[in-house]
Amino acid sequence: MNKILGRQEEIGLLRRILQSDSQEFLAVYGRRRVGKTYLIRNYFTDREDVVFFDVTGSQNATMLDQVANFIDRMGEVFYNGAKLARETNWQGVFKILTKVLSNIPKEKKIVLFFDEFPWMATKKSGLLQNLDYFWNQYWSKDNRIKLIICGSSASWIIDKIINNKGGLHNRITHSILLEPFKLNAAKQFLKQQGFDISNKQIVELYMVTGGIPYYLAKYQKGLSVAQNIELIAFKKNAFLLGEFDNLFSSLFDKADVYIDIIRYIAKNRSGVAQEELFSQIKDVSRGGETLKKLRALEDAGFVKSFKPFSHQKRGVYYRVIDEFTLFYLKWIEPIKQTLFAQGVSSHYWENEMRTQAWATWTGYAFESICYKHLVQISHALKINPTSIPNTWRYVPKKGSEERGAQIDLLFDRQDDAITLCEIKYTDKPFVLDKEYVELLKRKALVFKERTKTKKQVFKAMIAANGLQNNYYAEDLISSVVTLEDLFKS
Repeated sequence: MNKILGRQEEIGLLRRILQSDSQEFLAVYGRRRVGKTYLIRNYFTDREDVVFFDVTGSQNATMLDQVANFIDRMGEVFYNGAKLARETNWQGVFKILTKVLSNIPKEKKIVLFFDEFPWMATKKSGLLQNLDYFWNQYWSKDNRIKLIICGSSASWIIDKIINNKGGLHNRITHSILLEPFKLNAAKQFLKQQGFDISNKQIVELYMVTGGIPYYLAKYQKGLSVAQNIELIAFKKNAFLLGEFDNLFSSLFDKADVYIDIIRYIAKNRSGVAQEELFSQIKDVSRGGETLKKLRALEDAGFVKSFKPFSHQKRGVYYRVIDEFTLFYLKWIEPIKQTLFAQGVSSHYWENEMRTQAWATWTGYAFESICYKHLVQISHALKINPTSIPNTWRYVPKKGSEERGAQIDLLFDRQDDAITLCEIKYTDKPFVLDKEYVELLKRKALVFKERTKTKKQVFKAMIAANGLQNNYYAEDLISSVVTLEDLFKS
């Protein structure tokens, strides 16, 4: 339990499930490497009052192999490693499991953890139908049983389990979307690993790997931030070189199409309109299939859809918000073949981090980080938590002399006001000069004109290292959010 960091809310739910006097059906989903298996196993293993049975699906395995693995696991857990008779289908497997469960002492709680369940559910295997039958006919009638279905394919879990239209409809009692660590939890995790580094340095690591615990665990003590990034991303056969392709192939069938979509979106810092994606992406046609792929990418945490404030028709657009994906596409992929062949010379990344290209790119990455820390931002702005975060942009028609405008982030407040936020990542306090002030004023003016809002409009800055005090800052900016605010729990 002491090893589980940054998951207090999830631990609270698992505690309630275990203490419950009724059957429970929990769905757990979240991207690969985020810590789903770690959370469940560490919470339920080695409890005297619990019988914990866990089994994991195998990627690209046949139904017979999946069945054999399940049978072998039952032998290990329930029969001291004895080899059980082979079965050829899931009905036979679940019959054996049901008999085993009926013989477990009545005072014991039973946790069934089916990990990477989408991999088990091979085509025409009948797994879902049998799960449906045995849950409704047998397992749900035993109040000791807590069934946990887990998978990295978020859309599959949502469609087939949580929103199931068949016999499992409304059978889910709880669900957990396990997200990457926020900055505060990442800091705790790195500290536990022996890293005593500044918040700025943690953000630089976070910009490369996001809050994925497995990636953060790759950093080595005794190396600087730049050296660690170089080690895991730019040396010959570095860990992150093959991770991107492995990640997508493990989550999606025909992964190349999803990669094409995310690569196209990532090219545009301000995001890409849905209509543009329909027309530009090769092998992706307009309609339901396209939207399913975009939803799957969003469910997995790679992209975020925005419907700009004022809900304009056809206004939905997408941005890549996964830090690792952004980093891979910008810095690793262009030199991937060189990296596989020979890696880079020492101090390569240390030099890259001094370039203007890196400085520019960090602004993009920092925006993604901010979108994941909206609670911390609203708290720092002293805004009611019920305020609705959003974005806004106006793109004039081609040939128009009008100038467009984009608001990085806004909060539509309950007190008849709106706070417009400008996001900036700089090493030093950001300086508001006359030219930039005019830009901010113009953005606010276009926003008011196009949305026709009657609410009071405030202007705020989310600036990593704050603002340099001057006349413009005092006159124009109502609130400032800094990096330290994002690290608060």
